[in-house]
This record gives sequence, structure tokens and C-alpha cells, in this order.
Amino acid sequence: MKKRKIWAGLSSAVLVAAPAAAQATVLHVQPQAGIESKADQTLLHLAQHQGHAAPAATAGGEGEGEGGGAAQLQPSIHVYRGIEMIRGHLLVGAELIEAGRWADALPHFLHPEEEIYGSIRDQLKTFNIAPFQVALKSLSQTVKAKNKEAYARARAALDERLAAAETAVKAKEANGTYFVLETALEVLQQAADEYEEAIQKGRIANVVEYQDARGFVFEVDRLVGTVMPAASAKNADAAKALQASLNDLKATFPAVTPPKQAVKDSGEFLSAIAKFELQLGNFH
Repeated sequence: MKKRKIWAGLSSAVLVAAPAAAQATVLHVQPQAGIESKADQTLLHLAQHQGHAAPAATAGGEGEGEGGGAAQLQPSIHVYRGIEMIRGHLLVGAELIEAGRWADALPHFLHPEEEIYGSIRDQLKTFNIAPFQVALKSLSQTVKAKNKEAYARARAALDERLAAAETAVKAKEANGTYFVLETALEVLQQAADEYEEAIQKGRIANVVEYQDARGFVFEVDRLVGTVMPAASAKNADAAKALQASLNDLKATFPAVTPPKQAVKDSGEFLSAIAKFELQLGNFH
């Protein structure tokens, strides 16, 4: 995945959603031309976190070594983000299999091992998570073979491993709701990168990147749903705003097969993510 640079229209997209105080913060960010933003972060996110050094765990592109900048994520978010992106690939891959499009689905079962797993593998022991690369490979082999029964068994086995990994990481967090929402934001920012690469001149030119973005957004919707009761109990209005921004993002992807004309441009997509981000402080 290519490195996303701060571009002139991004601040305008963010300001659409930002209240006056947040706008003032954004307007004081003065990146030099050509300086790359931290991977997977909106300009508003960068402005809000300037001067805050996070623990070392790098995320570039979907995983390590797939392009992208060198954003520093705390290890728990880095691992949880990786798990959710794997789930996002599996989600969209499953949609394609359901439609009988095994060949189109295959990249979404190969990418978790090729682009994501390697970046989190060394940190799994920290959270007492058993390695699951073999389970990823076994699943992709069933997709290559177009074996629906074997696929169902391998998928169930992998889902069990991913659920256990999620539980292990989240168990170490004092504020599980906020942690999940923070991770959701990181995945949405990766979706923005994928979506930007999918579009050329207002049209969907790269179907796989469109599908990656769709999978990540719909996985975030599922993930946020797991903490929505707690979020609503803490701040009902903010929780509704979170869901509204997710519904807006989901509308970008009317089907797993993309429309010829993009529903949103990259700026509009980032604006919806900024609206999601603006609510996070209500759950800290």
C-alpha cells in the first residue's frame, strides 16, 4: 500500500465535522509540503496527538513492509488492529464465496498471512496468544481448492482462534469500550488508504482495494456493535453519532461488486471518519 501524504483537501474535509475548538487545533498543524503523515491517521488525529509519544509498535500499510509510514501504535492496539483487519478480509472474502466467486475471493484470504500476520506475530506471546499462521494458511488452501465443506471447517477453526486472541488482548485493558473504539478508528484509517487507492478520476479502478475498504468498514461496524450497549449507557448521543458515521461509511459500498462511479471521493470518506473520531473523547 502506498504512503498517504497530507493533501490540501484533507483539512477542509476534517473541518466539515470539527467543532470550533477542534478546528483551532487543526488549523495550527503546518506540515511541510511533501512530508508524509503517519500511516492510518487523519489530519485531525495528528493534530490531537502531537507531542504524545506512543509505545513502540510500528504499523505500515496493512502490516509491516507493505508501504505506509511509521506510525507508532501501542502494542495492544497494533495487535488488535491486525486481528480486526484479518477479520475484514475474511468478511469480504466470505461475501464473494457466497456469490460463487472463489477466484475473486482468494486475494482476501491470502492477504491476512502475506500482509498482516507477520507484523503482529512477534507480539502474540506478550498477550499469551497461540500462533495461528497455520490456520490462516489452511483456510486459504481450501479457498484455492474451492472446497466449500473444508472451507467451512477451516473458517470455523480460525474464527475460534481470532475470538480467543481478541479476548486475550482486550482483557489487559481497563477501559475496554474506549480501547475497542480506538482500534476501530485505526482500522477505519486503513480503510481510507484502501479506498483512496481504489479510486481514479471518480471511478472505482481497483476492485480489490474497494473490497478491502468495504471489508474493513463492515468489520468495524461489527466490532463497534460489540461495545455499543456500554457506549450508549455512557453517552447515548455520542454513541448515536458514532453509528451515524459508520452508516455513512457503509453507504459508500452498496455491494461487494463496486459501482462504476464512486459513491464518495476520498475527502468525503475521510470526513466521515473524522466525525467518528470526534466522538472518542466521550468514552475515555
